[in-house]
Amino acid sequence: MKYFSTKNKNRPFSFKEVVIKGLPDDNGLFMPETFPKYDSDFFESLSEKSIDQIATEVIYPFVKEDIPENVLRDICENAFNFKVPLTEVKPSFYSMELYHGPTLAFKDFGARFMAGCMGFFASENDTEVNILAATSGDTGGAVAAGFYKTNGVKVTILYPKGKVSELQERQLTTLGENITAIEVDGTFDDCQKLVKKAFLDEELNKKINLSSANSINVARLLPQSVYYFYAWSRLKSDKNKIVFAVPSGNFGNITGGLFARMMGLPIDNFIAATNVNKVVPDYLDQGEFLPRPSIQTVSNAMDVGNPSNFERLMAIFNKNWQLTRQIIKGYYYTDEETLDAISHVHQKYGYILDPHGAVGYKALSSYLNGRTNTTGILLETAHPIKFAEHVEKSIGEKLKIPEEISDLYDKEILKIPMGKAYSEFKDYLLEKSGVKIK
Repeated sequence: MKYFSTKNKNRPFSFKEVVIKGLPDDNGLFMPETFPKYDSDFFESLSEKSIDQIATEVIYPFVKEDIPENVLRDICENAFNFKVPLTEVKPSFYSMELYHGPTLAFKDFGARFMAGCMGFFASENDTEVNILAATSGDTGGAVAAGFYKTNGVKVTILYPKGKVSELQERQLTTLGENITAIEVDGTFDDCQKLVKKAFLDEELNKKINLSSANSINVARLLPQSVYYFYAWSRLKSDKNKIVFAVPSGNFGNITGGLFARMMGLPIDNFIAATNVNKVVPDYLDQGEFLPRPSIQTVSNAMDVGNPSNFERLMAIFNKNWQLTRQIIKGYYYTDEETLDAISHVHQKYGYILDPHGAVGYKALSSYLNGRTNTTGILLETAHPIKFAEHVEKSIGEKLKIPEEISDLYDKEILKIPMGKAYSEFKDYLLEKSGVKIK
């Protein structure tokens, strides 16, 4: 399997190259040149397999030239070693809880998988890799936990000041060791710009071996395609179509789902659920992509005004607007509607959503209204405790603190305040790596 940039299909890259490099020099995004097509026997066998076994089989064709199957199996066993409940909220409506990992967010899958790949490559090459990641909420904690104490890898995470929850901040700022957190005085888009600019800085890349852990990295996307296979295998029916509602910010999760569909998984539609940062729903409605500054909301991981993975969506659909909107249905909701949904679902069904899941719930409910013979699966991407203030106010009761995070509030926060000027960020990276600044 080879990979190419969305802006240049003539230069092939290996899986190892795209994982370590993260972003092409031409500012495109890496994509597989082909997708394996699985037959009916493969799909029928999935119901008998665990999620880590499914992961190994699904991912192996993408990595086999660079990662031996036995090594991949170990990586997948470690990355997919927690439960993925499919809870029926109401008839034909399921919540796939992807938040039972160490940082209580779906990104644990991708971060742990990528850390396993990076650790294997670092051990082969005996070279240090410097990971850069921008986070609007959950990515930071998942990346920090996934790469914590990984030999040969240093991690720098950028997050917007005052725009992540206290728990999210603690998850990415209390580890230390090989993890550094930078608090940027700006928005998530400002953090993302700093990371992208660093990858395109030829001078910097000659001195430091940089890579990305955001969903722009293929090693984050491949494992995110796996739980679509898993959910389908548990809920498939000869009578019902399957649709997935995906709370969306940078659109990496929905891209992972589209990867699964490209491999033959029979998904009828994807519901792209966003808050008022609705550039993709607007594109689906009007046919024009107009990035704009992000707006802060209660579903902060989706506060993205210029989604990185939109370019991958265009590559998958060959910039065909009609085909894109045929497969992806866009919905968006305000904070008031989001919080009302949390309250409504708790009162009527006894189920607790986080703000992102609430946006997805609203979108999937709207989509299913009037449709029969359809099973809807909501990707519940984060534990409600990560947004305790909003959730507890909406449901009128306190949430129980999970054991995984019970000690976080006793730890010291370690962060580096920084402005949004690229020169300051570049100087920091050079100094951190021991490079003398002229």
